[in-house]
Order: sequence, then structure tokens, then C-alpha cells
Amino acid sequence: MDEATHDRELIEPPVAGDEVATLLGSLERQRATFAWKVGGLDAEDLGVRVAASAITLGGLLKHLAFAEELWFSTMLHGRAPGEPWDTVDWDLSPEWPWTSAAHDSPQYLYELWRTAVVRARAAVDEALADGGLDRRLVWQPGDDGERSSLRRVLVDLIEEYARHVGHADLIRESIDGLVGEDPPGAPELYPPR
Repeated sequence: MDEATHDRELIEPPVAGDEVATLLGSLERQRATFAWKVGGLDAEDLGVRVAASAITLGGLLKHLAFAEELWFSTMLHGRAPGEPWDTVDWDLSPEWPWTSAAHDSPQYLYELWRTAVVRARAAVDEALADGGLDRRLVWQPGDDGERSSLRRVLVDLIEEYARHVGHADLIRESIDGLVGEDPPGAPELYPPR
């Protein structure tokens, strides 16, 4: 097996895997595609906007880093969010991940996202060992009864990434013409599993 084939297998869901492998593989495919679409850019490129949208690739990096932290650490395990999330006045600045990214370097944004993905993977592995896909969230905003299962959270994060990969695809094409549905291999920004 050549290196490109091996890289593709790392970021593809199994063709006939069980539920866990399929969900995790689908999430990893979205993460890898996102990493491909936002990787290797400078601060100016990470700040590009398309049409009337305020979405930038830098904002997407920071937003998805926050989503990884919020869902898999805070909500799934009840852990307090770490830096930089613990110092934000969320009532005053609910859009902070989106708006503050313009002040961050590409290296900072890339590392923030990569670190969040690595931490989220560990948190999911921990939850799978403690209840599997039926494991319930410890905390859920607007908690008025039944809490989501890990299964539901994974589906929600796959959807979140898929939507934002579409945004990233349009923005990246406007920057340098990069198009395509799947990365040709594991992108440099993508943290290896």
C-alpha cells in the first residue's frame, strides 16, 4: 500500500464498519476536509469574506475549536473549558470565537483547532469506554429533561463540520481556486490519530 492510499484510509469512514467506526470515521473525514480547506494560509487569507457573509476561515477555525471543546469536554464530561474559552464574557460577546479570530495569528488558530481535536478525540474515547454511544451528556444548555447521547452529539458535530466545510470550500475557492470534495491525503494541518 502506498502512502497516499494509507492517508486516504485514515480519513475515510469504513465501507462496512460498525456504528462507532462509521460515526467516528465520518467525523474524521469532515475534520480532514476542513483542515485541507483552511490549511497553509496567511492572516490575510484567513480573513477573507465572500459576498455579504461575515464568515472567515479564521473564524471557522476558532468556532470549530470551541465546538470541539464545548461538546466533548464541557458538555460530555462536565469539565470547565480551558484557555482561551475560560476568560470570555459570553453574555457580552456571544460571537467571540467568530469576531476575535481576526486578531489571532494563523499559527495560533491552527494550533488552537488541532489541540481541540486531539482533546476531543480523547474525551470521546473516554466516553465510549464509559457507556458507549448511549453515554449521556453531563450538562446540556437549557437542560429541561432528557440529555443527548454521545451518538446524537457525534451526528450533530458531523453536521456542524459538514455545513462549515461548505462555507470553507466557497471561501477557499475565492482565495486560490482550490476545489474538491475530499483531500488527496491527510492534510498537514490535520492531527494524526
